[in-house]
Amino acid sequence: MKKLTTLLLGFMFSLTLAQAPATYYDGTTGLTGAALKTKLSAIISAGAIDNGYNGLYNGYPTTDTDSFYENDGSVLDMYSENPNGTDPYNFRHGIKKCGNYSSEGDCYNREHVVPQSFFGSKAPMVSDIHFIRPTDGKVNGMRSNYPFGKVTNAAFTSKNGTKVGPSTSTGYTGTVCEPIDEFKGDIARMIFYFVTRYESKLSGFSSGGMLGNTTYPGLTEWEKNVLLTWAAQDPVSPAEIVRNNASYVFQKNRNPFIDHPEWIQTIWGTQVIDNENPSTPTNLVLNSISTASANLTWTASTDNIGVAYYKVYVNGTFHMNSSTNAVTVSGLTQGTAYNFYVIASDAAGNVSPQSNTVSGTTLIDNEAPTAPTNLTLGSVGTNNIAISWTAATDNVEVASYDMYVNGQLMGSTTSTNSNIANLDPSTTYTIYVVAKDAAGNASPMSNSVTATTLAIGLNCGDENFESIPASAATYSTYNWTSNGISWTSEDSRTDETINGRAITIRDGFLTALSAPNGIGDLTVTTLRKYSGGTGTFKIFINDIDTGKTIPYGATKMTTTVTGLNVSGTVEISLVNTSTKDRVAIDDMKWTCYAGLATNENTISKSNFTIYPNPVKNGELNITGKDLTNIAIAQIFDYSGKLVQTISQPFRNSNKIILKNLPKGVYILKAGQQSAKFIIQ
Repeated sequence: MKKLTTLLLGFMFSLTLAQAPATYYDGTTGLTGAALKTKLSAIISAGAIDNGYNGLYNGYPTTDTDSFYENDGSVLDMYSENPNGTDPYNFRHGIKKCGNYSSEGDCYNREHVVPQSFFGSKAPMVSDIHFIRPTDGKVNGMRSNYPFGKVTNAAFTSKNGTKVGPSTSTGYTGTVCEPIDEFKGDIARMIFYFVTRYESKLSGFSSGGMLGNTTYPGLTEWEKNVLLTWAAQDPVSPAEIVRNNASYVFQKNRNPFIDHPEWIQTIWGTQVIDNENPSTPTNLVLNSISTASANLTWTASTDNIGVAYYKVYVNGTFHMNSSTNAVTVSGLTQGTAYNFYVIASDAAGNVSPQSNTVSGTTLIDNEAPTAPTNLTLGSVGTNNIAISWTAATDNVEVASYDMYVNGQLMGSTTSTNSNIANLDPSTTYTIYVVAKDAAGNASPMSNSVTATTLAIGLNCGDENFESIPASAATYSTYNWTSNGISWTSEDSRTDETINGRAITIRDGFLTALSAPNGIGDLTVTTLRKYSGGTGTFKIFINDIDTGKTIPYGATKMTTTVTGLNVSGTVEISLVNTSTKDRVAIDDMKWTCYAGLATNENTISKSNFTIYPNPVKNGELNITGKDLTNIAIAQIFDYSGKLVQTISQPFRNSNKIILKNLPKGVYILKAGQQSAKFIIQ
């Protein structure tokens, strides 16, 4: 561990040396407003290289590693990081990349802070690491393509406090995303970077309620005001500085608003001359210290205009910013002496003298937690395995649990349950869990559990909307999870019905997030409610308009759209083409990607035979070659629903006993072969 820490610190030091050349910002002196913005656009565009969308994952270990909070080498994720305590879960670089998800902590992917749907997923924007961060897949999906703003009544709140819901920011009433305070300035500076580098392209981008369509200011007025506030409240952090230096190595350009945060006001703000320093913070007190953190408070400074934030120093080195006169400094090493002081800063960059210094030594904890017990399997799907366990105990506190799949660390969580996603179908996995405390002491491993993910059937999605949020006539954003798939709906209500409960869309959309195993054909039932006309929903797959539609009118209609045929993990959106018609949607289902699904072609090529067929006595008799090599057999009804699974089906005989299946048509899938049979 010491060797790894030394290497990491050495690597970080090398990144801090990779700063901008002295001449990088030549030509900016004396410029303000639009002129400065245009000059910066030319500077940060010249020489920038495009490493490709897949290349982002290669850059993230240098740009987005947690060396500042837990300091554990995990992925630094704005949507799961808890800056004042243990993260609710975390990811290791290169492991648990999305992939499919249904819950937080399942996997991480690439979050375009400016959504790629705004610019049609075109290069170089789609792979520009300066505004694309690794984040939890579930929260990324919930954020969708909403702009950033203030949320009061959240429709969704992540485990670290990131919120999605109706905007309460002045000038905008649509749905927005509000990150935690720790990352509001980071997001603001990324967006200011985007509208600066790509200012000449903005006229061809979609606004999304966020971007302007002219080079200056490049943002809608309300969004600009939100971002100006956030940039001032959350100043540049050490993590941003390291990220900017690493991005320069990776992509050969820089975010100027991290190097010169004062340029944000120079370009977009109201110019105020302020040369007066804040007063000195006083009465700094070390209230408590643990193995890995320290809590500090002090008497606030005063300023002629206002104190913007405080800089916190640890052993003489800038460690973090605080917008208040209280802070928890995390990421400390146990059994180590530390000195702390703070400095006040105003928005113009004037700083106070340093406060008094306080000292303390972090506690030592060498006692490992007990092993987690009773590790148990929950539901097993084609791409996921749910697990739960009994909590471990510790002399201080259990901080987190590491989950291992086939001996490989897949991620961590603070819960005693998890959904391990992004797995392969028809694959056997062995899982165990290890408890850790804040000092890094690890428990013995729990018991192991083994499960085999299911094979892919006919249908990959089947949503009847019975589990949507409680009945409400209010048009809003709603989020829910059903059958292992996360859903979100915008400008929608939940109180209408068709065949049962239904989701009603007005000027918005319905999206199934990160659905595994692709899509072949899509079936949807629609019914226009209240007054209006006829119309259609556009079908988008992975933010791309398929050119196909779902119709609606005053009478109930069920439509099947064939030939969508997109493989892999898909995001399926139905977007109302009307801004006024209120249309209920029910019984939305889709088949798997045709290359994966069990279909008539694969059935006809089966190398085994079922007899008698039709089946009459609740037994399937099978003849064929190499039956004893088949590890698992599955039975699907003809809608594609899995109704029975049999492990080692032909180990002792060539007979399968059916479990009280009703009359109908079924498909037996055994190994790579399938056959149809009928129960009379």
